Amino acid sequence: MHGNQKDGTETTGLTAPGPADPEAFAKNLARVVEESGRALAAYLKPREEGELRDQVAEQITDAVKSIGQVAEYWLADPKRTIEAQTSLMQSYLDIWASAVKRLSGEEAPRPVSPAPNDARFKDPDWSANPFFDAMKQAYLATAHWADRMVKEAVGIDPHTRHKAEFYVKQIANAVSPSNFVLTNPELWRETLSSNADNLVRGMKMLSEDIAAGGGVLRIRQTDGSQFEVGKNLATTPGKVVFENELIQLIQYSPSTENVLAVPLLFVPPWINKFYVLDLGPEKSFLKWIVDQGITIFVISWVNPDARLAAKGFADYMQDGIIAALEVVKEITNEPKAHVTGYCVGGTLLATTLAWLAAKGEERAVSATFLTTQVDFTHAGDLKVFVDEAQLQALEKKMSETGYLDASKMANAFNLLRSNDLIWPYVVNNYLKGKAPFPFDLLYWNSDSTRLPAANHSFYLRNCYLENRLSSGEMEIAGAKIDLKKVMAPVYQLATREDHIAPAKSVFLGSKFFGGPVRFVLSGSGHIAGVVNPPAKRKYQFWTGGEVAGELEHWIEKATEHPGSWWPDWFIWLEGHDPRRVPAREPGSAKYKPIEDAPGRYVKVKS
Repeated sequence: MHGNQKDGTETTGLTAPGPADPEAFAKNLARVVEESGRALAAYLKPREEGELRDQVAEQITDAVKSIGQVAEYWLADPKRTIEAQTSLMQSYLDIWASAVKRLSGEEAPRPVSPAPNDARFKDPDWSANPFFDAMKQAYLATAHWADRMVKEAVGIDPHTRHKAEFYVKQIANAVSPSNFVLTNPELWRETLSSNADNLVRGMKMLSEDIAAGGGVLRIRQTDGSQFEVGKNLATTPGKVVFENELIQLIQYSPSTENVLAVPLLFVPPWINKFYVLDLGPEKSFLKWIVDQGITIFVISWVNPDARLAAKGFADYMQDGIIAALEVVKEITNEPKAHVTGYCVGGTLLATTLAWLAAKGEERAVSATFLTTQVDFTHAGDLKVFVDEAQLQALEKKMSETGYLDASKMANAFNLLRSNDLIWPYVVNNYLKGKAPFPFDLLYWNSDSTRLPAANHSFYLRNCYLENRLSSGEMEIAGAKIDLKKVMAPVYQLATREDHIAPAKSVFLGSKFFGGPVRFVLSGSGHIAGVVNPPAKRKYQFWTGGEVAGELEHWIEKATEHPGSWWPDWFIWLEGHDPRRVPAREPGSAKYKPIEDAPGRYVKVKS
């Protein structure tokens, strides 16, 4: 029970003095130790055998160096050191004084409160119980203080400061009292009421997940047994009409009598699988496009292994997009196509269009870019992982295998939102002992792909490290890339809460194209802001004037629209060539269907 006493002080819901069955509790604690031993053995085994021996040291070295430079600034001057310590101590004293007042029945605001969307402290006992309330506030005050120390350190170069901010945030997220049994009221109640059976189940899952990751924790985010690509994911009907060693090209079956004369080629990213656009009939962007009467082709990238180590950006351009355009042209008998790229698929698409323009070819009626960066000045927290030293270390590792292991990129993406994609699952799985719910999007998120060494190195160096695409300095396949030569009309979508392709970065990149640009800002993030079916009536989007000035000023003058951006995009697309022709079945005399969609490539696991 929670509530207020007659004197106005808050009461706590932690009424259980101890475990329901002390004997069962003791036995379960012994089982927890036993399961923990199995987890430790699974962790140590590959390291004892010479594998992963230096991995942890390599991961923390950069963090120590970055945070160390901030610490040096504050410790270099005794006066600064005392001021920093005093400010933190004052925060603790304010928390203590506020708690004393409330316990005595006085009204007193809490000096520190979590953000409204911070789900870690939703349990009532975080406020009702004085112990947990004080611990929560002390943690938040310390986290805010640490972040301020990084921001206020003088003389730190921007990249080091960015890295220090990121690492301090990760440390703060990791040490949150919500992540430990003894300091989380919900976990404490669960442990007592179940006689620690939750911890037994949790340690068993922990050992299983470490073993599944080959000595590295592979956190399960969903019940993967409930999903199968081609069965209840990626089910939109179609055929694979072409394949080479890098792609399968899927043409989807029509659902209308007539279709737009101009077909659409969709270029998804290769860092994950295309079926995020086809999770199920009610969520599928691809099915929705088909239902609007568009002949759509989608590239399904191969999940590469060491045999494709030397395949670079130029290969992905020529054997991917350009090869697909040739097939689309032959099957539809249309010389040009609408082209759409998502994330890094859009970056490659922009590069390809500029390369074709340099050769005097124009193949696109229109170009749509979804959460796509072509300028990487404001590329967000992923830039933390990209500097010369880190790239050299990464390239050395990739040279040993020929590719970047799928888990490395997946872990990086998870770290960008660790309070959403890591720690809630640590708490739920290993401390509450509960298996995660089936969730199609998280199944897709865990179904990651490998990346060829040459391609990944080119992308990181030319885009993230040197920002050569927007500057006109990138050279590929014998041509210098100039985005100003891309004259096709552009529909540029950014999402407001994007942590991978920040809206500010996408907005800036929109200024580098030569043709007219319609910039649209969607609510939510990198996935949900894109995959937002109109029928769901979720989120919103903004449209406005030309791409000029700063994003904040554009938003101030923009018009907000409820719901999905998809219909707005279709109206824009159709406006460039409204001709209709009889619906086309997949394939042609030259390109006969090879197999049913979604094809073999997307089913290859890492």
